[in-house]
Amino acid sequence: MDLQIAVMLVQDGIINGAIYALMALALVLVFSVTRVIFIPQGEFVAYAALAMAALQAGQSPPLLWMLLGLAALVLIVELVRQTRGAEVDWRSTLFWAVLLPLLAALMLLVLKPQAMLLRSLAVLLLVTPMGPLLYRLAYRPLADATVLILLIVSVALHLALVGLGLFFFGAEGSRTEAFSDARWDLLGLTVSGQSLVILGVTAALVVGMFLFFERTIVGKALRATAINRVGARLMGIPTALSGDLSFALAALIGAVSGLLIAPVTTIYYDTGFLIGLKGFVAAIVGGLASYPLALAGALLVGQLESFASFWASAFKEVLVFTLIIPVLWWRSLHTHHVEDEE
Repeated sequence: MDLQIAVMLVQDGIINGAIYALMALALVLVFSVTRVIFIPQGEFVAYAALAMAALQAGQSPPLLWMLLGLAALVLIVELVRQTRGAEVDWRSTLFWAVLLPLLAALMLLVLKPQAMLLRSLAVLLLVTPMGPLLYRLAYRPLADATVLILLIVSVALHLALVGLGLFFFGAEGSRTEAFSDARWDLLGLTVSGQSLVILGVTAALVVGMFLFFERTIVGKALRATAINRVGARLMGIPTALSGDLSFALAALIGAVSGLLIAPVTTIYYDTGFLIGLKGFVAAIVGGLASYPLALAGALLVGQLESFASFWASAFKEVLVFTLIIPVLWWRSLHTHHVEDEE
């Protein structure tokens, strides 16, 4: 391996690490607020990428009908809860289950956008509401369950979403047009415009999330919920709405990741699972609690994958996932163990 090859591998590792960083941030956010290890996070990536591919092929994404079906189920569940005497926040319900799905349907079926940015906006409107809708259907009824039960639900939901992805999009892979076709040669290294777009959008999202949690009331409410859910509820913070918002942000981050990665690799209905797992490894490096450590873990995963693909491409996935073993071992030695019930 010479210096030029090493620099190319580092570049690939940084680009891949940027996508894994977004996955890790979403997983840490969801787990901190709701205690859910959200295994289906990668499905948002695949859904967004395949929906954009359908739009660029001149078709209406079939994912729209899944979104409308989820919205209808949520409305039915909320009506049943109200008839049983439960308090229902209809403002948030109508926002997630009516307003955003109708906006997505309007853009996809009526406006039929042709510009890249408008298509991206339509995909974001299509995928983002799925987060809170899935939370209300699968996780909110089990908000007080143990982490193990929530994990089992996540596995079941992942399998269901992968099956739905196969049903709606088929087994064929797709690749979308790049946001930028520019290329530059810097000291013998080729830098693509799409790579810079990935890095720029990732940096903007990371900075945006930092400002959101540090400077806004809603972000501080989410932090309070993550630190002490009971205390946040006693202070008047609606923890159920915190779950909605955390899943919406996770879906948004997953959709953006799908739009960014689709031009550089072929996406299949089940591709998101591996991407999500590598993001999970990065989140584990951060203890599912620290955003900076999760970002560092994502860059580590990206570099490990890149160099492993050069030295032992057949075992690169094994090497990446093996990273979780020493991390868990180290944390088991340095972390105070607390029973889940406590």
